Amino acid sequence: QVQLVESGGGLVQPGGSLRLSCEVSGMIFSNYPMSWYRQAPGKQRELVATIHGGGRTNYASSVKGRFTISRDNAKNTLYLQMTGLRPEDTAVYYCKASQIQTFWGQGTQVTVSS
Repeated sequence: QVQLVESGGGLVQPGGSLRLSCEVSGMIFSNYPMSWYRQAPGKQRELVATIHGGGRTNYASSVKGRFTISRDNAKNTLYLQMTGLRPEDTAVYYCKASQIQTFWGQGTQVTVSS
């Protein structure tokens, strides 16, 4: 079955950096556009960034210039490099694979606090 497993979350001070990973199994990873979403307490889940199979990327305006989405198709892994982290980036971060079907990971907590 398809599995998406996020890792790399944690507690970081404002201005710090984290790299999230999403390991994918059970599907042809390179065929799928992949995205990172996040959900803060009391808020709706929101799109952070998307990367298509050919490498084209899109970002939410709130993270543009600070976050970088990438993928390694040989390792079936999606990444999100986050720099210049702010308290408002605190959320559970989820990876999503979406083409004809949609699959979600279980999420990883990112907390930005001093």
